Amino acid sequence: MSHSNEIHDTHAASSASHASSSATSSIPPERRGGLAEVIELAIPVVLTNLSITAMQIVDSVMVGQLGAPQLASVGFGGVWLWTIMCFFVGTTTCVQTFVSQAYGSGQHRGCGSWAWQGIYAVVPIALVIATALFLGAEALVAALDPDPTLAPFAVDYIVARAYGTPGIIAAVALASFFRGLGDTRTPLYASVASNLLNAVLDYGLIFGRLGLPQLGVEGAGIATSIAEWANFVLLFWFFRKPHIVREFGTRIARPAREPIRRLMRTGLPVGGQWWLEMASFALFLTLVARMGDAPMAASQAFISLLSISFMQAQGIAIAVSTMVGQYIGAKDLAAAERSFGSGLRLCLLLAGVVGAVLIAFPDQLIGIYSDDVRVIELGRPLLFVGALFQIFDALAILADGGLRGAGDTRWPMIARFLFAWFVFLPTAWLFGVYFEGGLTWAWVGGLVYIACLTLILLQRFRGGTWKTIEI
Repeated sequence: MSHSNEIHDTHAASSASHASSSATSSIPPERRGGLAEVIELAIPVVLTNLSITAMQIVDSVMVGQLGAPQLASVGFGGVWLWTIMCFFVGTTTCVQTFVSQAYGSGQHRGCGSWAWQGIYAVVPIALVIATALFLGAEALVAALDPDPTLAPFAVDYIVARAYGTPGIIAAVALASFFRGLGDTRTPLYASVASNLLNAVLDYGLIFGRLGLPQLGVEGAGIATSIAEWANFVLLFWFFRKPHIVREFGTRIARPAREPIRRLMRTGLPVGGQWWLEMASFALFLTLVARMGDAPMAASQAFISLLSISFMQAQGIAIAVSTMVGQYIGAKDLAAAERSFGSGLRLCLLLAGVVGAVLIAFPDQLIGIYSDDVRVIELGRPLLFVGALFQIFDALAILADGGLRGAGDTRWPMIARFLFAWFVFLPTAWLFGVYFEGGLTWAWVGGLVYIACLTLILLQRFRGGTWKTIEI
């Protein structure tokens, strides 16, 4: 048993340093930031995100067997829950920026403290928000006024998910620590294990199998909450492994005002960006929910399918963010730029493949989620729009990752706020409601928004302002 632990410790230590060799002389200067390096670092992150996508798809497919209102409620409740929590998640992800730049500059033993400061800064507030969600879910849903057939299910789902929200934040801090080192495998192990647990609990708690009570939509929320805490426990176990403690200083650290202030200065714009954009998206989906349970169910299936591309792009963006941060720490700005270009090419390739699949098999893909004829008919044209939407979205996510690795977080927040609230919502309402284009044309408004935003974010990175930012 001790021998197997030694093997694992050696492998984990290798993982933590292998991908981050970008900050060392082991890679020739002209090859740093190349496509091979991005792929090597991104693959575990993409697999992690795809496992999360698989969890979401499993949730939606299982709940979809209960009916269109139940499927719609998971989409509606999940979006508003994420809208409330994404501010804290986005803020906490900047632990990765500080860890990657510290690692790149050779300050290895200072890396662990950044994870602790991220937990101290954000998790206590998340506990308060989780309590408010638990107590105020019914009032929140009533204020949003969705279709009455899905409202009670949405309340059940939000209450059940509230239990897991502090676990999400704590897990993000630890996952960001490992990714900042270049260790993208450890978060993958924890994610796959917790997602398998979620699938088993979904089956038992939604349908009353495996000796568990039949709780329907509420059971799906409870299963996810348990899985979120399991993810944190696994990451914390890796975080406290003796060799990690020795090399990266992950022993318990006290809260420190100055590091927390620096984290908040860089992280709050990211959290604000996530929240402002997500709030606009939640309002958009509230508009869809008022169209009825079938349009909302079709949108939920559509969003779930788009997440395949979204999660791949997020994985590549995390890899690029790590490399940009490490190369900035190592004073190699040319390699940081090459890292971004390599990630851009990889995003275009993967998004193109996903787009082709969405266009080629619309009925079969929507049919995975629901056999309701109304849902399939509404979903068919959505997938054509989605094929284009997810290409632009992937590039925007990649641009965000590159800028975040450099600590350039305020400008993207402002850009996303302006485009989300003054392009996305007005255009979606104009096309979908005013001109009576319905669900598909409301999403065309989203396509206009993401295309414009993508061009602006790409130009920001290429402009080079990020090269002069200090965190």
